[in-house]
Amino acid sequence: MNLSDVKAFGLRQLFLPMVVVAGLLSGCTAPPAPAQINDPGEKFNRSMHQFNLGLDTYILRPIATTVVRPGGGPVSQGVVNFARNLAGPTDIVNSVLQLRLGRAVENTLRFAINTTIGIGGIFDPATAMGVTGKDTDFGETLHVWGFGEGQYLEPPVIGPTTSRDLSGLIVDIAINPMQIVLPAPDSYVGTVAGAASKVVDRGRYVETVDSILYGSADSYAQARILYLQNRRFQLGQTAGDAASSDQFEDPYAE
Repeated sequence: MNLSDVKAFGLRQLFLPMVVVAGLLSGCTAPPAPAQINDPGEKFNRSMHQFNLGLDTYILRPIATTVVRPGGGPVSQGVVNFARNLAGPTDIVNSVLQLRLGRAVENTLRFAINTTIGIGGIFDPATAMGVTGKDTDFGETLHVWGFGEGQYLEPPVIGPTTSRDLSGLIVDIAINPMQIVLPAPDSYVGTVAGAASKVVDRGRYVETVDSILYGSADSYAQARILYLQNRRFQLGQTAGDAASSDQFEDPYAE
């Protein structure tokens, strides 16, 4: 056993309990086929979808379209950059947990460049330097360790997710170095910035989101399909998929 094997074994022993606990929350099922939809709680999820749709109609969309113009602008981009930079330490931790040490180094370098030269992450000089980094989360960490995505869920406010990714979100909040190191209320800056970034994205992509939420014959089914398709693509599950792509189309569209 060489040195790299010893290090990898040590990391597995150190983080395995955390991974197992979160995996149990997400459901230790085998990953579904890329075109498969596991939604046994559809009735409840649909009721939460209507609640989220109401939040968007009466709160989120009016705010987003008032403060952000379609396509965004330098201020909007600054908000998005700042939020992504604050998530950098979590990306680093998850890259290590996934044993993707090269990615961890790149994410660390990106965070250092944008925090210093980029003035706290408002600007993104790292991308201009070719240091793009890789966004990741504990949901992906669970996927890397072999845990299935579990059931499709749509919790209030959070929106489309899966039991694995919802468990991952909880763990990400717990292991975020910014939450651990900074005292309150400074530790909440990342959460606030993340929420502001979501508002900005809602305003920047208003036409696309509106077409899904208000232009689909069944916005719940369309949002579910698009979320699962995009998430599985992020995790590399759709590559070489032999299933028909028709299963990702809106089944209620005219």
